[in-house]
Amino acid sequence: MRVEQAVEHLWPGQHVEVEALGGGITNHNFKVCVDGEALVLRIGGKDTALLGIDREHEHEAALMAARLGIGPEVVCFADGVLVTRFVEGEVGRTDTATVGTMLKRLHDAPRIAGRFDSFRVVEAYAAAASGRGRSLPDAFGRAHELARRIEAHRAAAPRVTCHNDLLAANFIDDGERVWLVDWEYAGMGDPFFDLANFAVNNGLDEEGETALLEAYGSADTRALTLMRFMSDFREAMWGVVQQAISELDFDFVAYADEHFERLWRTASEARFKAALA
Repeated sequence: MRVEQAVEHLWPGQHVEVEALGGGITNHNFKVCVDGEALVLRIGGKDTALLGIDREHEHEAALMAARLGIGPEVVCFADGVLVTRFVEGEVGRTDTATVGTMLKRLHDAPRIAGRFDSFRVVEAYAAAASGRGRSLPDAFGRAHELARRIEAHRAAAPRVTCHNDLLAANFIDDGERVWLVDWEYAGMGDPFFDLANFAVNNGLDEEGETALLEAYGSADTRALTLMRFMSDFREAMWGVVQQAISELDFDFVAYADEHFERLWRTASEARFKAALA
């Protein structure tokens, strides 16, 4: 759906100011001003179901996050288009202790309909890319074998409500609190995927990881170390499938390569080898 169509559908006949927002790779995001209210209009990109995205599940997760006070208010949802309250603040600014506490609150939240299993996600991405004629990188086979070993260690992990996309760009500090946005990958999953996803995507060293776990209320460094690998494996394969389906002007080849390189650095660390033994 084009933004003009979405605006006319949601606010027929009204004067709406529209401003494109940067940062989106999977979606098209716009700041809209309607009757003096600043909102975010979010339109999904093409074939995003192949990325495991269900817009109904995203809507449910966004509502849950708003109830928890960690996500912006949901204003409306129609035909897969989500409208939330616009948050004015600094994007990417947060601190480890705040995130650890936030994730604990999220993981204790009621169940939602979505499901996120990183081990199945990388396989689904591989199948989707192959089905669209994209050859899988040589790194996939070796990474998949390590993933199977990690899965054996995490088989008994609880399944809790997770965000699963904890990039710095999804945090907004308004000066009073930190908001977490973009809930399209949210689902029931391994809590340590969230913790590792934040750690690796925000460049935490071992001291930072310890601070994150302390704020969260856990000392399981082994789980965090293993799931760092899965976080980058997921991101790498996300880049691979995007090469096959996306129409956005973005270098998905470089994105996938970057995350494959990072997961191999993780796999070469002594602590990873010890955790996997």
